[in-house]
Order: sequence, then structure tokens, then C-alpha cells
Amino acid sequence: MIINSTEMQNNFGKYLMLAAQEDIIITRNGVKIAKLSAIRDCGQTPDLVMESAEKLSGSGWKATYEEFLELTKDTEERYEYIDGEIYLLASPKTAHQTALTELFGIFYNWFQGKQCTPMVAPYDITLKRNPENINVVQPDIMVICDLEEKLGEDDYYEGVPTLVVEIISKSTQRKDLINKLDLYMSCDVREYWIVSPINKEVTLYQFENKNISRHFTYRKSEVVQSYIFEGLTAELNRIFK
Repeated sequence: MIINSTEMQNNFGKYLMLAAQEDIIITRNGVKIAKLSAIRDCGQTPDLVMESAEKLSGSGWKATYEEFLELTKDTEERYEYIDGEIYLLASPKTAHQTALTELFGIFYNWFQGKQCTPMVAPYDITLKRNPENINVVQPDIMVICDLEEKLGEDDYYEGVPTLVVEIISKSTQRKDLINKLDLYMSCDVREYWIVSPINKEVTLYQFENKNISRHFTYRKSEVVQSYIFEGLTAELNRIFK
């Protein structure tokens, strides 16, 4: 099915449901700009991702940051924009929310009275690989240590979080393990936690000079220990119930 961007914006819910049956090609001024597709996860209800369409010439096409803003304005849906790809974030499942609730509680209590502030999704973080490569993500948890200095007039944070947490699922693991890991490393995030409720494990990465300096995976009943925040720990038995 092919529709224009105005029709998509005005009837997003309708096409969100139709995307479970067929791909929705979105056009602007007669040019294909994006594709709304369903990703099926082991027979479960489809999660959705807005994927960039290809140009008619056959070369790979990426949405611009301006096109992303235009396509996603005035909507209550949650999106991420990574290296030209527009992702529609599906509603998380129970295991995800349980891990998120427990982990954010640990972060919230530990950072009380400290300089840094933990935040929880949905909250847009804009990261720039360079002035032309702008990305927008919504980490599950982020720790911000320069909130006052980097808070814009529109009340949006304009800096880079010190620590980021992503809770992965089968449908998001490629994005979180590859795309986001590279993005966070390139944009000077210092520590990245990848939480897997499926495998009941947490992998920590420490980044220095846009490279991985250390990494470790915690499993079973082990206790996660932050690399950069001494004393910040999380028991896996508490995160994965």
C-alpha cells in the first residue's frame, strides 16, 4: 500500500494496524521516503519498525533529520531515529517493565543527593556523530550529570548522558547490540548497560576515546557493578524476577 505523509500523519492508528498485514509505503511529493513494516517475533504480536525505503534508482535511501521531524511531529507515538532509520517503538512487555522498574528504583535511590540525575523513558536524547549526522533515541534509563548546564530553553536536554541502559528483546536486540552500541560509543557516552530479561544477564561496556575499553557480562545471581560510578550495584536476582 502506498500513501502520502499527510495521510499517514492524519490516520496513523489506522495504518499502524494495517501494517500488520502489509507494508505501508509513505511518499512525499511523489517520492518514496519510508516504509512501515511489521516485525514478527516468534509468532507473537508484531512489533513495528519504521524502515527507510529504497530510492527507485535502487540505491539505499536514508531519511533526513528534517524528514524525521516532519513525519513524527504532532503524534503521541514514540520514535527513534538512528543513522537515517526511523523506528516506531512498540509497547514493552511485562519482563521489560519489571526489569526497568527494579533497575530504575536502584538508580533513583543510589543517586539521591549526588550530582547526577537518573531519568527514565520516554525522554528524547539527541546525539550527534557530527553536525550532519543527528540521531534521536529514547534509552530506557539514562544518567545525566550536566542537566542544569545542558537544559535548553524548550526544557529538553541537549547534552550526552554519562550512562545509558537499554533493556533488550528479540525484536530490538540488533538495534541495541549493534546500532546503539556504536552510536553511544561514538557520541561519548561513558558506560552502557545492556539488560537481557530473556537470558537473565547484564552486559556492561565502558567507552573511552570512542572505543570499548572494558566490558563484562554478569549472569545468574551475580551483582552488577558500575565501572564509572563506584558503589553503584544491582543484584540480578532483584532485576529478573
